[in-house]
Amino acid sequence: MNTTKPKNTKRAHAEIFRFGDPEPATGRSFTSLLGVFPSLSGEYYVPPIDLWGLSQMRSANGQHGSCIVFRRNMVENAYRGGGLQLADLSRCATDFLTFGHCFVQVFRDAFGNILRLGHVPALNMRVRTEGNGYRLLRSDPNGKDVDFPEHEILMIREYDTGQQIYGIPDWFGGMQSALLNEEATLFRRKYYVNGAHLGYIMYTSAENLSEEDEDAIRKAIRDGKGIGNFKAAYFHIPGGKEKDIQIIPIGDISQKDEFLNVKNISANDVREAHRTPPVLMGIIPQGTSSLGDPIKVKTTYIETEVAALGRKFEQLNDILPPAKRLKFDYTTKEE
Repeated sequence: MNTTKPKNTKRAHAEIFRFGDPEPATGRSFTSLLGVFPSLSGEYYVPPIDLWGLSQMRSANGQHGSCIVFRRNMVENAYRGGGLQLADLSRCATDFLTFGHCFVQVFRDAFGNILRLGHVPALNMRVRTEGNGYRLLRSDPNGKDVDFPEHEILMIREYDTGQQIYGIPDWFGGMQSALLNEEATLFRRKYYVNGAHLGYIMYTSAENLSEEDEDAIRKAIRDGKGIGNFKAAYFHIPGGKEKDIQIIPIGDISQKDEFLNVKNISANDVREAHRTPPVLMGIIPQGTSSLGDPIKVKTTYIETEVAALGRKFEQLNDILPPAKRLKFDYTTKEE
């Protein structure tokens, strides 16, 4: 009688699979979802991008917020006065650079003559669906909305090819780089604060490792978290053998991460999205040993970017009397 077990002739099949095409972080149809639609009440249009999110983006990283302040300061320096106070111009410029649009209120006397202009916060300002007016959400002392007729509010907006109701900030293409820069910073902060991240597997195989010893090892690892982390640890196992304790790394952020590259590249992307020269911000461009000639760069920048931003506000002069028209000077002292 043959008691030999038959050989298993069933062969394992190789499993083959492939990944799909690379997907952008925001989803393939992110930009196609941008649009302007009426609110649930149907009384005003909802902006295509969440304005509160855009406002929070100013503190996402140092480059983005600094670029907005830099561009605002440059147009402030060129302003020479008019029907809009400097403080109001500064607020309007900040709104325009943050949201892609800003609002100016027109104050008139009893005869309809324009007395002055004032800033209206763009964060809660909405375009009404009927009556061609505007609504300021929850600005009344009683928490109610305030409606403005069309002739009382002037809107300055960055043109958007997808819709013509609200503006889109000109730096919007660099938003992902700004967020990546923020995430890289937060990740590195968490790494240093935590310290007990799963960057390795600690493997023990000692037969004479007691429960007390195991508890001591666990405690030493736990104590390495938080304040006082990155401490050295000492383990002694009487009669232990080689490789009774092994450290198997699965990730080494201190050696293999691309933190500096991510920070530098994303920061450059943000500055390029704002079109702000690193020279004027006191930053030495990578790959060079000097700042170059900041005077020439400043002159060119004022003639292009600063003048273009200032002329958006000069559009208000079409309705202002000569004494109230906004005045800008785009020349430099060196000229």
